[in-house]
Amino acid sequence: MTEQREHVIDVGLTGGIASGKSTAAAELAALGATVIDADALARQVVAPGSEGLAEVVSAFGESVLTAAGEMDRAAVGQLVFGDADARERLNGIIHPRVRSEATRLRREAIAAADGGRAVVVQDIPLLVETGQAERFDVVIVVQAPIEERVRRMASDRGMTEADARARIDAQATDDERAAVADVVLRNDSTREDLIRAVRTVWRELTGDPA
Repeated sequence: MTEQREHVIDVGLTGGIASGKSTAAAELAALGATVIDADALARQVVAPGSEGLAEVVSAFGESVLTAAGEMDRAAVGQLVFGDADARERLNGIIHPRVRSEATRLRREAIAAADGGRAVVVQDIPLLVETGQAERFDVVIVVQAPIEERVRRMASDRGMTEADARARIDAQATDDERAAVADVVLRNDSTREDLIRAVRTVWRELTGDPA
């Protein structure tokens, strides 16, 4: 782990789709961390009426809107999934806005922290793909076996096996995530085991009981 800045521990949390990252994030929040959800911010910055949504429509056309005037995430996903240039255009609209909002929320968390001491966790699914590992004092990666992830995506999200594997293949590999990780949480047992592992990491980071 890298040297921590005084009073603030900046944590990057990532993991492949259906790895269990959301469970880890929820437990860190319960333990007292401020969790900034990049996916939630990505939806917020393209909300109806936003400059972000206007730019998406300008780049991709009115077909990316639902009847209610919201961004049709499925339609946009289909447009950019197999088109690297389109994906880069979309990321160029969304990612800077997400980072700006995350920075604002981080400042608020630090200002509100008791004695200025804070653990700020940024939950970023594409942390590795977007080259953000060096921004953080600690990078935590949640990993689960691919077959288990495929099973979860089929049972919990109604995906076909082919679609699930395509989503996994479009993301960084486990080895690529592990290469930037300070901590790897292996979610290959029960939910309770993952939570215990998160609590162990919390104790190591903060010295607080969990």
